[in-house]
Amino acid sequence: MSPVILALDQGTTSSRAIVFDRTGRALATAQQEFRQIFPQPGWVEHDAEEIFATQRDTAAQALAAAALAPGQLAGIGITNQRETTVVWERASGKPIANAIVWQDRRTASACDALRAAGHEPRFRARTGLVLDAYFSGTKLAWLLDNVPGARARAERGELAFGTVDSWLTWKLSGGSAHVTDVSNASRTLLFNIHTLDWDEELLALLRVPRSVLPQVASSSEAVATTRVPGLPAGTPIAGMAGDQQAALFGQACHSPGLAKNTYGTGCFLLMNTGQEVPDSANQLLSTVAWRRSGHTHYALEGSVFIAGAAVQWLRDGLGIIGSAAEVEALAASVPDTGDVRFVPALTGLGAPHWDPHARGTIVGITRGTTRAHLARAALEAIAFQSAELLDAMQKDAATPLAELRVDGGASANGLLMQFQADILGVPVVRPKVTETTALGAAYLAGLATGVWRDEAEIASLWAKDRVFEPRMSRDEAASRMTRWHRAVERSRGWASD
Repeated sequence: MSPVILALDQGTTSSRAIVFDRTGRALATAQQEFRQIFPQPGWVEHDAEEIFATQRDTAAQALAAAALAPGQLAGIGITNQRETTVVWERASGKPIANAIVWQDRRTASACDALRAAGHEPRFRARTGLVLDAYFSGTKLAWLLDNVPGARARAERGELAFGTVDSWLTWKLSGGSAHVTDVSNASRTLLFNIHTLDWDEELLALLRVPRSVLPQVASSSEAVATTRVPGLPAGTPIAGMAGDQQAALFGQACHSPGLAKNTYGTGCFLLMNTGQEVPDSANQLLSTVAWRRSGHTHYALEGSVFIAGAAVQWLRDGLGIIGSAAEVEALAASVPDTGDVRFVPALTGLGAPHWDPHARGTIVGITRGTTRAHLARAALEAIAFQSAELLDAMQKDAATPLAELRVDGGASANGLLMQFQADILGVPVVRPKVTETTALGAAYLAGLATGVWRDEAEIASLWAKDRVFEPRMSRDEAASRMTRWHRAVERSRGWASD
């Protein structure tokens, strides 16, 4: 009987579990949303116990729906929202506070202080990252400083830190494994991407005791086995990767120069740069893509903080749509935005601006502006932000991109994908399987457990669904980008923290 892999895709707004067969086909899927907690402006939190409960339950539901034979489940792959920070008690396994989400901006002033003290070049050279509240290191330091007794307990070895992959592995293994993979470690501001180890000098700068940190493994190896009620015992947890790196792998971007853009809560454009650490002159990040069989691949990355979350805000914040699926038809009911621009800097701006003090801005509103214009402006904003990333990436890579592979929930939106191709001027290629984040985690786990032989076999499974060819003139696209840049400038530097 053909073996299968269970992929756990723990995202910012929901937990999903998908069972994949050897052809990369999804046999069963389950999904649950969970609460978004906003204690004050700029703060975003999750209940880590709720994250685990929804992920455990969706895993059980997907396995039940797949109706597997005994022994058919070969392994589990985990992919996750990356920089979200969890600290828990080693003895009880209970979190000491809510998880601080990657979107959270409470440590922006701490990053400003480190930058003013001249430390950013050191962080940039060793981690490939910019000093920004986006990453885990300053979030961890904040928890140690602000949860009563946390720092003393951490120094006594009583606490454990992890990104969501570490938290899930700890819980799934019954507390026997405290581990992360190189791709998630590379998002913490604490990990040296050249030596592939935690950096003692950076730990000292952020006052993080090494005792709280997980062991760092490769992205494709058995790191633990399951020991949790409700799931089959003894199943290897054999693949781990941050969501964007997993999507790059799942899109079969295994060779240098191949790139993908994921349209999820945020937008993340990654280009494989091979086994050399890239150096960006255009405010992009250098990150570990994955490590397998003793070889480390790196990537250039551009990060947009708010993409699909802008549509979610139209639904939950403004109430102008009843579900995210309605946005395409509403946006298509008008021919254009009526010159309205929506800059969704709801949690600051990511690459290439890196402005934690920017805030959401809508400009160009007139008495003729309708909810349809706002819906279309929200979709176009996703494409404009991605175009900024691709422009920076092509300058860094010095090679033109032949096509852009896309995935994630919003890639199903044909209006958005066509506008993306129009603004970029290159074909946008949507694969048949758009759940490539989960698929990448499955592939990494399957390579470690013998379900697939190598990357070449995986690449042979990748197939196109639709290609969106650019239709807009380059002059028109440039004019629209100029208007976008004017709107972005109006969003900058609004919040004091």
